[in-house]
Amino acid sequence: MARQNVSSGGPWEARVGYARAVRIGEHVWVAGTTAMTPDGLVGPGDAYLQARQALRTIAEALERAGARLEDVVRTRMFVTDIENWEAVARAHAEAFGSVRPAATMVEVARLMTPEMLVEIEVEAFVDR
Repeated sequence: MARQNVSSGGPWEARVGYARAVRIGEHVWVAGTTAMTPDGLVGPGDAYLQARQALRTIAEALERAGARLEDVVRTRMFVTDIENWEAVARAHAEAFGSVRPAATMVEVARLMTPEMLVEIEVEAFVDR
């Protein structure tokens, strides 16, 4: 099966040596994604806005890989303060409420920069 790497053009991809998403056959994996955009971090201090932006970036990566949010079967959410769980869960529910993928949320000590509050990764299965 052919491997398709999808880049978002972010500076960390080349520096760290990863792709935003990888598709092999019917499977798509999207790397841990934050609210960082080419214009900077979306939603400083706001876990909901950061989660929403991360999910937008994930949706774009999925689309470039020939998938959609409806194809997601697994999500992992990493938060720097578990007290933000409801805000992150709200953004997750808005994106996946009817899909209901298997999901995990864990608190981590920190992300790449102190301003980042949320990182999300997903796995998708495209059966069409």
